[in-house]
Amino acid sequence: MHFTASTSSNGIVERDFRLGEIPGVLWSPVSATEHAPLVLMGHGGGQHKKTPAQVARAHDAVLRCGFHVAAIDAPGHGDRPRTADDEQARAELRQSAGDPERFRTATIRYASSLVERAVPEWRATIDALQQLPEIGPRAPIGYGGGITLGTAIGVPLTAADPRIRAAIFGGGFFVYDAQLEAARRITVPVQFLLPWDDEHVDRRSACELFDAFASTEKTLHANPGDHRTIRWVGVDNEFLPRHLTR
Repeated sequence: MHFTASTSSNGIVERDFRLGEIPGVLWSPVSATEHAPLVLMGHGGGQHKKTPAQVARAHDAVLRCGFHVAAIDAPGHGDRPRTADDEQARAELRQSAGDPERFRTATIRYASSLVERAVPEWRATIDALQQLPEIGPRAPIGYGGGITLGTAIGVPLTAADPRIRAAIFGGGFFVYDAQLEAARRITVPVQFLLPWDDEHVDRRSACELFDAFASTEKTLHANPGDHRTIRWVGVDNEFLPRHLTR
């Protein structure tokens, strides 16, 4: 891991890094406690690690909870080049927008490709972050991914990596068999955020994913609105602090 830039403002240190070809960012308190919890933050489809909403969530976790927060660009997103397959998949998504079944098939195919690449990248990123003295191998780790792609990647990542102690997922993406199989292996506490009126994804599939989680502690929070315009109200903001600091 190589840090390429660092800025400090309002009690937050923001450090850009690269891990091989993976660009990322780490937000930390200026005066962090030893081995403070680390939150991994996934971004939505077509977005990147530093969207305004992503930065706002990271800053809140740093200032309110004293956490470290890390985000990386998913393959073909943000500062990462797109492969020919990425370009073809995006073109297929655009072309199929008016055909619900074709759009669903294209989305699942592309998401599967991204997950296959992104999960090992996230695990390598955790390995590297644990080498930093301010984090170390004993820092509790949580996943605070956004809806859509952040959850499509976060579910199999959480299923595969026992270092993640609690996770926030969300609806807004098409659920497929591999995702359900991964969900059945997740036993850590889960908070699930559901856009009740998503314009593409049937809420029943999101409920099926929630039901598949093997966690004994899991909660579902639904607000009206689609995944682009939803405003979350009444969310349990103490979910990650409760499970990462107890």
